[in-house]
Amino acid sequence: MKSLRVNPIACEGRGLCAELFPERIVLDDWGYPIVDETPIPRSLEHHARRAATMCPTLALVLEESDEPDAVPGSGAAPLG
Repeated sequence: MKSLRVNPIACEGRGLCAELFPERIVLDDWGYPIVDETPIPRSLEHHARRAATMCPTLALVLEESDEPDAVPGSGAAPLG
């Protein structure tokens, strides 16, 4: 699975990411993103990729998570 990470040095706090992916990103009082770094289900990957791609400073990164994929419908059992 994939997860989102924000580079706090590159981020300028414009807030576009939170508008594009409010399911996992909220803004703090200064407009900087607070990102839920838990693995993103495949059903939301398109939205996460769009938010990362549209970031004006490319501070939002979609990367492979350390969490193994789970078998659909079987709780949290890893594949393989």
